[in-house]
Amino acid sequence: MASGSEQVHHPVFARMFDRLSRQAEKSGQGDHRRELLAGLTGRVLEVGAGNGLNFAHYPAGVVEVIAVEPERYLRERAREAAARAPVAVRVENALADRLPAEDATMDAAVVSLVLCSVASQERALGELHRVLAPGGELRFYEHVLAKSPRFARFQRAVDVVWPRIAGGCHVTRDTPAAIERAGFEIERIRRFPFRPSVLIAPATPHVLGVARRA
Repeated sequence: MASGSEQVHHPVFARMFDRLSRQAEKSGQGDHRRELLAGLTGRVLEVGAGNGLNFAHYPAGVVEVIAVEPERYLRERAREAAARAPVAVRVENALADRLPAEDATMDAAVVSLVLCSVASQERALGELHRVLAPGGELRFYEHVLAKSPRFARFQRAVDVVWPRIAGGCHVTRDTPAAIERAGFEIERIRRFPFRPSVLIAPATPHVLGVARRA
C-alpha cells in the first residue's frame, strides 16, 4: 500500500489525461463505462481510478467501492468525483501490485484503461486474483494490441516513445491473454475501435468484458 507517500508523479500527463478523458466521455466513452459496470453488486475494488469518471456509473447494488489511484493530481480529482458518486467510494493512494484489501474479500474488481500502464500486468492481475472472492468478477475495459498485423506493427513502432509521453502507457499489450494467464476465465469480451481524438490513434483497439476468478 502506498498510503501517505507519493508513488506515481506525472503532473503534465495527468492534466492532459484529465482533459482528454472528459472530452472522450462525450464521444462514447461514458457509454462504455456504463456497459462495463452494469449489474455489479457488493464490494468492488477499482484499480487505476484516474479522475474518477467511472464513479457516476456504479449501480445501486454496489455497497462500497475501494478505488486505487497513485497519481496525486488524478487522485484529488477522483476524490472530488467520489463526493458526488451515487454509491460509497473511498479513494486510496496505492499501487496495483500492493492492493489495500485482504485475501478473497471483494465481490468484484474493475480495471479501466490502466493495465496499459502498470509496471507489471502479471503482478497487478495476481493481486486482483488474490483480493477477489472465489467466483468474483473482473470487469475490464482497456486499449490493447491490435489483431491486425499492419496496425500492430504501427503500434510497436510507436511504443518505443509512447510510454515516455503518455505516463508509462503502452499500446502493445495483449491484455486478454494476460488476464487468462493470471487464472481468470474470460466469460465475455467485445473488441471494437475507439478513437475519440487523433492524438491517441495508436490506442484505437479496445476490449470490454468480464472475467471470473475460479
